[in-house]
Amino acid sequence: MQLDILAFGAHPDDVELSCGGTLLSHIAQGKTAGIIDLTRGELGTRGSVALRHEEATEAARILGVSARDNLGFADGFFANDPQHQLAVIRSIRQYRPEVVLTNATDDRHPDHGRACQLVTDSCFLAGLSRIVTYNTQGQIQKPHRPQSIYHCIQDRLLIPDFVVDVTPFFERKMEAVLAFKSQFYDPYSVEPNTYITEPSFLERVRNRHIDFGRPVGFQYAEGFKLARYAGVKNLFHLF
Repeated sequence: MQLDILAFGAHPDDVELSCGGTLLSHIAQGKTAGIIDLTRGELGTRGSVALRHEEATEAARILGVSARDNLGFADGFFANDPQHQLAVIRSIRQYRPEVVLTNATDDRHPDHGRACQLVTDSCFLAGLSRIVTYNTQGQIQKPHRPQSIYHCIQDRLLIPDFVVDVTPFFERKMEAVLAFKSQFYDPYSVEPNTYITEPSFLERVRNRHIDFGRPVGFQYAEGFKLARYAGVKNLFHLF
């Protein structure tokens, strides 16, 4: 299966929170998209691996993505090393995306920045023919290097290099976020409170989208950082 966009997240719910609206928008335009979760989020204070898998499956249904995989890396302890790079390379070569979205370059959770660098490095390495990987049928995979890599903005307020209008899709995005019901505010939960279970957290998410959209006249927008120059052939593609 070849996908137009492949979004990587360190934890289940990273993609929904940071770029779920962008995926919805592009799927509505006829593009195909998939999600790769690097870990199962097993170090999370609330929920369980099994529950978060169920939540991720429901969120994927809401977003309408064509595929969602989990690489099973160790939450909090995965590294940007050959073992983990090869696993990411196999996913890139399997889905052969033109665009990769990944975690923030720098963020409150150390897994986010580490995931960003791991995915970025793996995107380059996936294009090298002398790195040999195999698919699930034991066949050699062809090299593939995505055309573009865009880094999401998550908890820390980073100034975006560009934003994507997600206004028509914002409520649907939040529906996908709330599929992870174990992670957010629930007055009936007896599990410990966390940074993101505060009742105001989801309102802050909404406000971030409003702030990103305001300078360009969008009601809601998601922000992204670039790690390299971007170019266009038509000035009217920018506004």
